[in-house]
Amino acid sequence: MNRTKKRYNRISGVYDCLQWPVETLFSKWRKKLLKEASGETLEVGIGTGKNIPYYPEGVVLTGIDLSENMINKAHKRSNKSSIPAHLRVMDAQHLQFGDNSFDTVVTSFVFCTVPDPVQGLQEIMRVCRNDGKILMMEHVRSDHKVMGRIMDVLNPVSRSILGDNMNRRMYLNMLEAGFKEENIEVENFWFDIVRHFRIRNIKHDI
Repeated sequence: MNRTKKRYNRISGVYDCLQWPVETLFSKWRKKLLKEASGETLEVGIGTGKNIPYYPEGVVLTGIDLSENMINKAHKRSNKSSIPAHLRVMDAQHLQFGDNSFDTVVTSFVFCTVPDPVQGLQEIMRVCRNDGKILMMEHVRSDHKVMGRIMDVLNPVSRSILGDNMNRRMYLNMLEAGFKEENIEVENFWFDIVRHFRIRNIKHDI
């Protein structure tokens, strides 16, 4: 995790420039993802705050990120927005919030870098209220036989250079974390590699 933190602290100044070529697509997907956010909302891995302009009015936003430098960038974007954000440096695997703290939890292109995605998902489940919403836009391993295998082969290179796992099986990770199949909706944004997950956070022990 310290390696991931150092990497994002180092590239924070050029991060938005690196994403610029694909941001036209990303911005469209961000709008679609975030229109469903409401109430007390936590964004895990807020990065430079690119999602902030797309939150609906009435959202009370808290954002966390592992990188101090990314949070500083997000502060600047938040100061220009009508949606103020309370921003904190924090590890997605160890969220420093009480149980049932948020109505909505959001992630976008985050879980490719979380070392233990199941633990991170369990933390999201814990801090999201019963019957709350979890909205995720993540890139995942393709179910296509050939493309999936290519992603498996390239993953060690991607992980070594970028710290980015390109073959995460997010749906299976969600089931392992304790989410129920009937509460998960999946929509493909770009082929079956970038996906929108909507989870209704039903806590069966409440």
